[in-house]
Amino acid sequence: MMTTLTSSSFSLILQPLKPPKPSKISRLSKPKTLTLTVKSSSEPKPIKNPSKNAQKQKQPTSRNRRRSSYGTSRRSILKKTFSQEQVKFTAPISSDPQVGIIGGGMAGLLCALSLEKRGVKSTVFDTGIHGLGGRMGTRIIDPQPLVFDHAAQFFTVSDSRFGQLVNGWLKRGLVREWQGMIGELEVGGQFVPFLSSPPRYVGVNGMRPLADSLLAQTSLVNVVRPCWISKVEPFNGMWHLSENGKPRGEFDIIIIAHNGKCANRLLGSSGLPLIARQMKRLELSSIWALLAAFEDTLPIRGPVQFEGAFVKGVDSVSWMANNSKKFLSSQSNDPECWTFFSTAAYGKQNKVPQENIPTATAEKVKTGMLEGVEAALGLSKGSLPRPFYTKLQLWGAALPINTPGVPCIFDPHGRAGICGDWLLGSSLESAALSGMALANHIAEYLQSGGVHPEEFAVGLHNEFRPLEGHEIGQFPGLETKEKEESQTYQLTT
Repeated sequence: MMTTLTSSSFSLILQPLKPPKPSKISRLSKPKTLTLTVKSSSEPKPIKNPSKNAQKQKQPTSRNRRRSSYGTSRRSILKKTFSQEQVKFTAPISSDPQVGIIGGGMAGLLCALSLEKRGVKSTVFDTGIHGLGGRMGTRIIDPQPLVFDHAAQFFTVSDSRFGQLVNGWLKRGLVREWQGMIGELEVGGQFVPFLSSPPRYVGVNGMRPLADSLLAQTSLVNVVRPCWISKVEPFNGMWHLSENGKPRGEFDIIIIAHNGKCANRLLGSSGLPLIARQMKRLELSSIWALLAAFEDTLPIRGPVQFEGAFVKGVDSVSWMANNSKKFLSSQSNDPECWTFFSTAAYGKQNKVPQENIPTATAEKVKTGMLEGVEAALGLSKGSLPRPFYTKLQLWGAALPINTPGVPCIFDPHGRAGICGDWLLGSSLESAALSGMALANHIAEYLQSGGVHPEEFAVGLHNEFRPLEGHEIGQFPGLETKEKEESQTYQLTT
């Protein structure tokens, strides 16, 4: 059981930004301003002196709906982003403000929970068909069942605010400590365990059930899923959200709690060029996830049977984990369910539209990854048992490889913000802290009445820097012991 950490405030102190120094990206163009005010009439009226672009804003139809932007050049996307007009709300904030959160991963969920603690209502929109969670994905295959964590594998705790949350999850039976052996596996079968590391946590029944449980006891949070918000439009002092032409509500403030090309497309014509520019600067890796179930245990020989390993020296595999052991559900005659992740380089080399993966590519990647597992374990070619079940998935917007290093981003004039793990790192902890930070910042903004919005601008001009860590994310406190200081195990057949 984890030791209860000292109580501390959930808020992250965000200092007002000083006027930023001009950078290359800010000199490209100066965003125009579109001021929105509330009309006295209850009937919607056109915005006074709208630009041609504003006049053309309407609900999507089968004729004017944009096609998928896969393959669209980065230059054309950036050009559109830089030329859009900056929305500037001047209408008073409503007495009962509503916040729309687009994305139900850890950042979006913790943002909603933190807003509720401050008495602010929110609605979380998520595309998940099977549940919430974003990168906290778990796949369950009936009737056996076979259970796989196919995205986030585990998490660690280094911040007291996140530690307080995890203590609560432990008491509710949502998470437990993963005590199985993990470490680094070098090609040929050499395994180096992490002999000293902070506690590692996993969802009791997988990561997705943890995500689905977080909002179980809320009263001010509404969840809409599956829902793919396709457009955000400013009108009459509010943000109007829609899904392929279907209205999804009006909100005083919107939050983008996901990333990748879908978020870029959403922000491309939103009237939020400052936020859109920062999102465009984010670089994400692509990683293949291969789920495989074996009738028999994998032929791992040696003094230790590891449950998770960061793979080194193999082009096609960066991580492998035994879900059956991790969930404490494996009996001697039960199948083993393994999750394998590719390297980012292998993902980039075999990148295809994740919505439509060619059969030939899928077979090539699956074969290459299983051969990589074989090489990592030091097995002779063709000796790896054939899995009776496999599922391949391309994680197109996998992990951030650069970061602005701020807890959150908020545009007070446009009344919109961003939260996500990429703002602080690439872990569940950083996602949670980001969501909490943005929620508390927005609560302070709402309490101020929005009278001096410039005082609440955060992260709109921060420079990005490279982000280091494991290819499957960051785990604060988890470090590999030097080989000369730790025992190396040779896994042989």
